[in-house]
Amino acid sequence: MIEDFLVVEGVAHNYNFRPENCVNPHIGAAIGEHLYGLHKRVSGPAYTLERSTYMQGAGADVIGRALLAESQTDVIAYHETPIYGHFRDGGSALGFGLEMREKWPQRVLIYGAVSPLRPGALDRVDELVEKHRVNALKLYPIDVVEGRATALDMGDPEICFPLFERARQHGLKVVAIHKALPVGPGPTSALGTADVEAAALAFPDLTFEVVHGGMAFVEETALQLESFRNVWVNLEATSFMAVYAPRRFAEAMGAFLQAGAAGRIIWATGCDAVHPRPAIEAFWNFEMPRDLIEEYGMPELTKEIKADILGRNFLRMHGIDEKGLRERIRGDEFDTTELQEPWGGRVAPADDALAGAR
Repeated sequence: MIEDFLVVEGVAHNYNFRPENCVNPHIGAAIGEHLYGLHKRVSGPAYTLERSTYMQGAGADVIGRALLAESQTDVIAYHETPIYGHFRDGGSALGFGLEMREKWPQRVLIYGAVSPLRPGALDRVDELVEKHRVNALKLYPIDVVEGRATALDMGDPEICFPLFERARQHGLKVVAIHKALPVGPGPTSALGTADVEAAALAFPDLTFEVVHGGMAFVEETALQLESFRNVWVNLEATSFMAVYAPRRFAEAMGAFLQAGAAGRIIWATGCDAVHPRPAIEAFWNFEMPRDLIEEYGMPELTKEIKADILGRNFLRMHGIDEKGLRERIRGDEFDTTELQEPWGGRVAPADDALAGAR
């Protein structure tokens, strides 16, 4: 918590960049090295995870405790990812989220991954809900189909709409789609947000959560937020800019706030993409630049708006009663204001961490 405001991690991952998990060893290694470089840049020397642990996957216990014991985070949404074209287990496997939920059932939700471009997608939705009891679905905008990187069209009535209908039949309310941030080669057009509109129009009772909103396509995303009440933004990776590119972060946040979307922005760091604490504290201390307020009319980023973004919006999106949640987690092992050391002591040597932060 921060000043008694709940903090929800909107995306947690357990990355697996081991060579045996990479479909193409060169591409998989390149993705891993790129993300580890960003990890060092955002986390800084004091919060950089040792390289070998990062590359092989830190595991449920390390990631869960980085969030719940070492940062101000109170609740985790673990995201499985369907990046099957590059990683055999999809990149962030479901099992780690299930393990987290087994350990901390009152504090963990799960987004289950499905690739609509692959056979059996509807059966996968059934399995995710009936067997694994996921809280939402997670899609990725590109998959490798018959050896070719292929874009996913969220507005495709034959490929995606049956999947959304199946999710609705199961009572799911949220579908998250990775956008804006490239992971490996593929058509960059797929990273844009234009295709979300048709899905939002066709399924007004579903919430479409645009993950990495603001990393790119800021104006397009803001227009969608203004036009569609069932389009939300998740700040995974965008939140990093509060640390290393505060002006860009301010411009993105200002655009979203001007669009009237203060109640539809979700906090996330993607831990173990980075350690969550530096990003949380940078955001909590962040102030909108005066020139953007005075010359462009961007709203102030008030404490109440920050509290909404850090936790209250997510709880409302998933229909979680905050008072009841507070009661369920009161007195457990993480009900303390004393934060433990980063990564349980698995911190990179200072020289290695500094090398990536330069």
